Amino acid sequence: MRSPLADGFGRRHNYLRISVTDQCNFRCGYCMPHEDMEWLPRQEILSFEEIERLAALFVNLGVDKVRLTGGEPTIRKELPVLVEKLKGIKGLEHLSLTTNGATLRSLAAPLRTAGINGVNISLDTLDPVKFVEITRRDHFVRVLDGISAALEAGYQSVKINVVVMAGVNEDEMCDFVRHFREHPVEIRFIEFMPFLANDWQRAKMVPYREMRNRLEREFSLVPIVTDKSAVAKEFQVEGFPVRIGFITSMTEHFCSGCNRIRLTADGRLRVCLFSKTGPSLRDPLRAGATDDEMAEIIGAVLSTKWAGHPPMSQLIQTNDRPMIMIGG
Repeated sequence: MRSPLADGFGRRHNYLRISVTDQCNFRCGYCMPHEDMEWLPRQEILSFEEIERLAALFVNLGVDKVRLTGGEPTIRKELPVLVEKLKGIKGLEHLSLTTNGATLRSLAAPLRTAGINGVNISLDTLDPVKFVEITRRDHFVRVLDGISAALEAGYQSVKINVVVMAGVNEDEMCDFVRHFREHPVEIRFIEFMPFLANDWQRAKMVPYREMRNRLEREFSLVPIVTDKSAVAKEFQVEGFPVRIGFITSMTEHFCSGCNRIRLTADGRLRVCLFSKTGPSLRDPLRAGATDDEMAEIIGAVLSTKWAGHPPMSQLIQTNDRPMIMIGG
């Protein structure tokens, strides 16, 4: 049954992002609506056993990388137990996590022991006052401590995700490089993307070329050759261990090499970050569907994947969920 997951354009999908919860302990700069969220009822969320079975099915079909996301995945109780279950799946080569870092100090070592290889930590500002304004929580010191804990735990990769927004934090880009320049981390500067109710405006989106120009006024960036499926344009900061990545979804999209599919916390499949939410895998799973029947559903969904996502002006109309309910 092991055959590559491919869409109608021949793109192979070997990277599955699994949202383990829709809940979060604060909002970041782009994922949560400004109004209060209503979380999904617990019975609608995939159980650890359901996540394990679906992950094993995807691995059997050709997936070899899994990323756990949310919401905020670290607020899911007994998360290291789930990680151990997934790490035991034969054929799964890389298991990573995206987090806001607020609870990472206590979980970094247990998650590394359980099997997490790399972490992406969201941090949109280095200004403590601005951090509270963006996140509505006074957890700035805790997030920095979480980053330190991740470095101490010895993960293969530690990446810091920064959503760059005009008039909010674009003036801090060089500050981020200075702050982390002596550390073996990758700072990922992300173009502000439109999601349901996240107050996206074209004027707030800082294009890749502008971001790169800002940094190159102070630092020498040496291009790094990456795999064609990489979502970031990566650079080494000359003279320092820190690396830079640019996520250019809006101005220079990377759809042709995309190898990612997403599973939401309630078990729905999404073939693109910007597509509408696909059919439920949870419901047929709970109804007793076989692996072959599940594979047919997955294949049918992949056949609907776009050659490339629509223009910026149309993307806000295609999303039917806020980012927090899609998974990073």
